[in-house]
Amino acid sequence: MLSAAALSHKDGPPNHGELRILAYLCKSHFFTFELFNGVPRLDLGSLVDSDDEEQDIIPNNLPAPTDKYKLKYQQYKTEVKEGHKQYSQRNTEKTKPQITHQQTPSKKIDEKCVQGAEADTDDLTTLDRKALLQQGYADNPPIAQRSTRRSDAEIVAAEKKKQTVTEQVMTDHLSRAVISDPEQNVTTEKQSAHILPDSKMAPLRGRKRTLHETKIKTHSTLTENMLSHKVQFDGRVISRNGRDACRELVGFFFTHDQSLTIYEYRQFGKNRTNVLPFIQKNIYCHQRGRRKGKQYQLGDFYVGANLTFLSSDHPGLPGSIKENTLLTLRITNVDQIALHSLNCRTDSVEHDDITNQEANDRLVFKAIQDVLREQLHKRGVRILTRLGKYLRQVDKEGNGLLNKADFKQALEVFDLEVSENDFESLWLILNDNDNGKVDYGEFKRAIIGEMNEYRKSFVRKAFMKLDFNKTGSVSTIDIKKCYCAKKHPQVMSGHFTEEEIKSSFLETLKDACSKSEEVSYGEFEDYYEGLSIGIVDDEDFVHILRTPWGI
Repeated sequence: MLSAAALSHKDGPPNHGELRILAYLCKSHFFTFELFNGVPRLDLGSLVDSDDEEQDIIPNNLPAPTDKYKLKYQQYKTEVKEGHKQYSQRNTEKTKPQITHQQTPSKKIDEKCVQGAEADTDDLTTLDRKALLQQGYADNPPIAQRSTRRSDAEIVAAEKKKQTVTEQVMTDHLSRAVISDPEQNVTTEKQSAHILPDSKMAPLRGRKRTLHETKIKTHSTLTENMLSHKVQFDGRVISRNGRDACRELVGFFFTHDQSLTIYEYRQFGKNRTNVLPFIQKNIYCHQRGRRKGKQYQLGDFYVGANLTFLSSDHPGLPGSIKENTLLTLRITNVDQIALHSLNCRTDSVEHDDITNQEANDRLVFKAIQDVLREQLHKRGVRILTRLGKYLRQVDKEGNGLLNKADFKQALEVFDLEVSENDFESLWLILNDNDNGKVDYGEFKRAIIGEMNEYRKSFVRKAFMKLDFNKTGSVSTIDIKKCYCAKKHPQVMSGHFTEEEIKSSFLETLKDACSKSEEVSYGEFEDYYEGLSIGIVDDEDFVHILRTPWGI
C-alpha cells in the first residue's frame, strides 16, 4: 500500500482538489484506493478489468465539490463542445469543394441568382443580378482609420504633383522663354554687319550668341507677378483610347493675357517624374458648341467643362490624338480658392443669350436622362455595356461617327424609349456641325448622362493599376489575378465563395468586350458607368472600387 500523503505537500488528510486528482489517477490507470483514518491509500496490486468495477473506484463518502469547481467544470465542458463544433465545421468546409468539384462556380451562382429572383418583382436577367452583386461591397464600410490614412496619402501626393508642375511652368516661362525669344537674335544680326563677308554666309547655328549678347529682358518677357494671377486645373482627354484617357493633365489659365497652357504629368515608378508641355501657352478659342469661335475666359473653367482644340494646331500631340480633328479635354478639378479670388477682382461673370441657350440645352438633356435612367436603374450594366458594344460594331469606318438612323435603331434594339420630339431636339444640339453625323460616345453621354468626375477618377485609378504597361487594354487573366473578393459581405457571411463573386464579375465584364480575352478602357468604363446608375452616394461607389482593386 502507498500513502497518498507522499503525493501531497503536507501531512494529514488531503483536501478536495487532491482527492479529485487521486480519483482521476485511479480511473485512468485502473488503480483503487481506500480511506484509512481519513488518509487514502492506493492499492497498486489491484487492477480494474471491467467497466462495471470501474464505477466503484470513487468511494461514496467523498465530500461534494464546491461551487468554484462546479463553475470551472461547466466552463471546461462548454469550451470542449465549442471546439469540437468548430473542428467539425472546418472539416466540412474542406471536404465541400471536393464533393462539388464537378459543379462550376458559374453554375452555382446561377442557381443562387435564380433563387433570389423569386423575391424580386423586377424584370431582371441572371446577368443583371450578377452585376448587382458588386454593389454588395457598399454594405461593408471601410475602417475609418485606414480610410483616413489613405486619403491623407492621396492629398500629400496631389500636393507634391501640383508643386512639381508649377515649378516646371515657372521655369519654362521665366527663364527658357527669355533665352529662346526671337528678339534675342536681333542683336546678333546687327553685330554680324561688322563680320567678314565669308562668315556672314555661315548658318545661324554657326553664329553663336554669347552670354554678354543675351538680353535679360525682352518685350515679351513675363514676370513672376504676371504669372501669379492664374487658375490651376486638372484635366483628362475624352477618348476611347485607354492610353490617352488615362493621361494626367494639369493646366493653367493666366488672366493677364487670357492665355492658357496644359502640361502632362508622368510618373515612372515611385520617385521618378517628368513634366512636359501638352498644349503650348497661347490664346485659344472654343471649337465646338454654342461658344464656337469665342475666346476662353475665366468663367469657362469649372469642373465638368469641356475645352476643345484643333489637333492640327499642335504638332507635338501623340499620333493617336492627332487622328481626330478635334481634341476635347474635360476639366476634372479646379483650384477654387484662386478662382474665387480672381472672380472677385475681375467680375467677369456674364449673362448673355449664349448662356441662356446652354441652360436650355442642359434641360433637354436632363429630361431625356431622367426618363432613361429610371429604366436603367437595375439593368444599367447590361444595357450600357451591350449598347457600347453594339455601337462599336455599327461603326464600320472606325472613326466613332454615326448618323441619325443608326442611333434610332440602337434605341429600338435596347428598348430605350425616347419621344420623337425629344430626339429631334437632342439631335439639333449634338449635330452642331450640320454634317449629319455625331460621335456615339457623345450621344451616349447626352441621353444617359455620366458619373461625376470624382467617381470617374477612381475608375481611371483602377484601370491604371491593371494596365501597368500603359497599352490601353488589359487581359482578363490580369484582371482575374488582381481582383480580390475576400472582403465582399456575401463571402464573409458564407453565402458565396470568392471564386463565385470573381466569376460573376468576369462574366458580366466579358459580355461587354469585343475581344473575349481583352478589356479596353472604354469597356471597363461602360461597366462601372452602368453600375454607377443604381448607387446614390459617391462614397459607396468609391468603396465598391477600392475594396476589390485595392486602390
